[in-house]
Amino acid sequence: MAFVEPVTLKARGIALVPLSLDHEEGLRAAAADGELWKLRVTSVPEPENTRAYIETALKTADRFAFAVTDEATGTVLGSTSYHDILSAVKRVEIGYTWYAVRCQRTHVNTTCKLLLLAHAFDALGCNVVGWRTDNFNFASQRAIERLGARKDGVIRGNAMRRDGTIRDTVMYSLRAGEWPEVKAQLLYLLDKPRG
Repeated sequence: MAFVEPVTLKARGIALVPLSLDHEEGLRAAAADGELWKLRVTSVPEPENTRAYIETALKTADRFAFAVTDEATGTVLGSTSYHDILSAVKRVEIGYTWYAVRCQRTHVNTTCKLLLLAHAFDALGCNVVGWRTDNFNFASQRAIERLGARKDGVIRGNAMRRDGTIRDTVMYSLRAGEWPEVKAQLLYLLDKPRG
């Protein structure tokens, strides 16, 4: 039995469903909202590479990918994944996360992180959840830090960007003992009035 089994996670009108080839058109449309593939520091697929993006996600052994959808309509809003899954030490990372521009700076990301973290810590019994991001993806770094994750450090010269430059990777983590406080903060953020 795999450490991360297929599961659908739902809350606050958002459903994280196991990614499949059926999501190809929806992912293509979500990425087109803002032409997200043009961002230098993300892994969002170009429209013509959406199917290959899904196929790669599905065949990567240490990754479990989700389509982020509107629960009521089934509209695809983006994608996120557990990756670098280490069952022996009960650790997963959350990444490959992106949303259509219309969903950015809304409750979508906070809801997704709440769902993924709750499943990782409460259902899977993870000891640690990690994140990694491009050293120039400052928006992602701020979002991860707002979650309450701690910066572990920077791995220099760690990965290739789509433009051929080599990136440094900023690593973050959250330990199981920190989860109750982070959960309370995420619920607070979701419940407070948005101005």
